[in-house]
Amino acid sequence: MDLVIVGSMGYDDIETPVATGSDILGGSAVHAGVSASFHLPKTPEGICRVGMVAPVGMDFSDSHQRKLEELGIDFSGVAKLPGKTFRWSGRYSGSMDNVETISTEVNVLGDFSPEIPEKWRSPRVLFCANTHPSSQVSVLDQCPESEITAIDTFMLWIETEFSELSTALRKSDLAILNEEEVCAISGEEFFMNAIGPILSGACLHGGESAGRGPRGLIIKRGSSGVFAHLPCGIISLPSYPLSELVDPTGCGDSFAGALLAHISGRKGVMNDLESMRAAMIHATVTSSFTIQGLGTDNLQGLERGLYHARMDRYRRIVGLS
Repeated sequence: MDLVIVGSMGYDDIETPVATGSDILGGSAVHAGVSASFHLPKTPEGICRVGMVAPVGMDFSDSHQRKLEELGIDFSGVAKLPGKTFRWSGRYSGSMDNVETISTEVNVLGDFSPEIPEKWRSPRVLFCANTHPSSQVSVLDQCPESEITAIDTFMLWIETEFSELSTALRKSDLAILNEEEVCAISGEEFFMNAIGPILSGACLHGGESAGRGPRGLIIKRGSSGVFAHLPCGIISLPSYPLSELVDPTGCGDSFAGALLAHISGRKGVMNDLESMRAAMIHATVTSSFTIQGLGTDNLQGLERGLYHARMDRYRRIVGLS
């Protein structure tokens, strides 16, 4: 499998200054999977290149499953369990830099213990999206022959499960985190000062004596763009300039899905500056479409001509031909 994504699938109720929606298909695995499937479409033989591992409840819509499968996502790792699907409700205001969580219903996600299908245990890329760190550690241990492993997290896990999260970070090649998260993990106020202690393992549970952190770190900075410290060097890119913002939910996950799709199958890619920059450019442009619609609506119907036109504009913005 080119890319295996382990995370959450759920339904969101979202309110922003310009749009409102209920029962919106969401979750970290969904946003990452829809994004990745745009960049890793099915093979000419109809074989899916993106596999998803997540739990859903008996209330999960068959039509949503069909839609995701049509987009090129393999559902072999999705478990339909007794109970209800994960649900989240949030409200954005002002510049939409922060969200007010109104309610979270963990439901079937609470006791879920992910099992990676045997045929997926040597993926080109394994992505542990935002789930409990103990689940992430279990997934990483199930797939020791992954070519590249990547991880995301959430402030709640930093505050409550730091020891397990530290273990997961040490087992990963690449951490894709937002600016607030890297500062919280390191205890630093400025993200640049957080990079060294995370990569060396000094700020993780147990310190440097317990082992180094991930090999690379990508820091999502919202409207300020993205910064990466990788074995190949440093990459800094601006966000794509937009005048209309609809819903920021899942932008970070769609960024990760696109980026990981573009490094899949490229051995040694984390040592290749140009390939990593190209992947980050695709990720930035993809997430710019995400934020212009509710949930994954914009990505599900994204026209390739429109995508490539925006890609060309962004490359000119960052000084690339």
